[in-house]
Amino acid sequence: MTKWGNISVRAWGGILGSMLLIAAAGACATSDPTDGPRDGDIGSGLGPVSTFAWLAGDHHIHSQFSVGWDGATDPPTPIIAGDAVYPIPTNAEMARTYGLSWMVATDHGGPNHSRVNLEMAYPELLESRDAVPEVIQFFGMEFDTPGADHSSLIVPHTHDEADRVHEIESTFSRREPWPEDPTWDTEPRMLDALRTMRDFPERPVVIANHPSRSATGLGEYGRYDPAELRDWNDTAPEVAVGMAGAPGHQATSMVRPNGARGAYNNFPTLGGFDQMTARLGGFWDSMLGEGRHWWITANSDSHVNWRDGGADFWPGEFSKTYVWAEREHESILESIRAGHVFVTTGDLLSELYVTARAGGEQASIGDEIEVQSGADVEVTIRFLDPVGPNSNGEDPSVQRVDLIVGSITGPVEDRTTDTNPTTRVEARWTAADWTVDGLYRTITFELPSVESDLYLRIRGTNGSELEPEQDPRGENPWSDLWFYSNPIFVHVH
Repeated sequence: MTKWGNISVRAWGGILGSMLLIAAAGACATSDPTDGPRDGDIGSGLGPVSTFAWLAGDHHIHSQFSVGWDGATDPPTPIIAGDAVYPIPTNAEMARTYGLSWMVATDHGGPNHSRVNLEMAYPELLESRDAVPEVIQFFGMEFDTPGADHSSLIVPHTHDEADRVHEIESTFSRREPWPEDPTWDTEPRMLDALRTMRDFPERPVVIANHPSRSATGLGEYGRYDPAELRDWNDTAPEVAVGMAGAPGHQATSMVRPNGARGAYNNFPTLGGFDQMTARLGGFWDSMLGEGRHWWITANSDSHVNWRDGGADFWPGEFSKTYVWAEREHESILESIRAGHVFVTTGDLLSELYVTARAGGEQASIGDEIEVQSGADVEVTIRFLDPVGPNSNGEDPSVQRVDLIVGSITGPVEDRTTDTNPTTRVEARWTAADWTVDGLYRTITFELPSVESDLYLRIRGTNGSELEPEQDPRGENPWSDLWFYSNPIFVHVH
């Protein structure tokens, strides 16, 4: 076995065969200053060429240090590659192959796993940064979240980044103590963890992973619930910033008989997205209707690639989180924190610019704009259809784009609220409705006489479903692709 890990001949054959297919799509991961927007203000198209671009990434990737455990010893002994199997440099190499500019190493734990991360995973991350410098690599972990499911922790790139991860995991991870201690698995303990992270000189970011994987029905939540996520956001609004809109494990339905996309075995995903995101007027819209800065992402949750007998895609092979940022750690992390993010599956698009303008002011994805009462707000949507096939050898195209609007009415009295009845699809467009400028498609729409606060967000699909429907078991994920933008907030003066 080389230092790159024990990748099967069949897997590498598939990887090498895919590299030519995805080269063009990977090349579209950054803005072309001659064609697209030309400054740090997303989608403005004005001013000098800058180093900001849409950078694709993945915040939820497991390596061989997501270990198995030998329960015959006391305490249990970690088994390297006992759960996920690849070295971190292999994950980084594949992230680069599939067009990613950044990634986060997020291994999860067990008894005293904080030492595994500190003494094994972190040194290998340093090696990976040297081996694959084209990919900006963060250190973090998949936090065994007290009182909840799992969450991605992304720590800032600092001299003490490894110590920060160790401090959080050793002090708060619910699976860290041995013997197991149920007092570590409570929601108040998670709030203590968030207060600790909030008070760090350099604050990390926490993203709730696969939030409805344990849900038993539509609006029937499991390890996560709406009140809990509101508590997170209230406690540390610059740390607990959002949730995974599209979970990983999307190859499960493709390779396993009767498999469910995302391994959502209780209640299915909708168009590959979690119900908390995909349900129109659902939980996400209820958070936005409070004016909360609560963002969505997408990830691979890669453990074992489907070519090697697993049920996962490589980082970037199917899902991508695009961040409007410069190619360095701080800019990427701060743009995630600010919601300058859109997500897509299947390389349906590689750039998305949404701009709201009124009275000489404008705002873009993740931003806010203040307008006079009664103002007309012009919304411009501009997106790039990547050249050439995706990693499945197909060339999907956007068939429809939806503008979704909801009212901002302020905090809710019932913190379990998971609906926003004001949310609506304001407009739908197909290819006959947008203008074509080279590889770019542009839509312009006017929200007339805006008199109260609202938010707007964009989604689109390669299919014909007006609303994303429940994904049947065994569905080919490549046939049902969606993209979502994070919102723009419009405040009436």
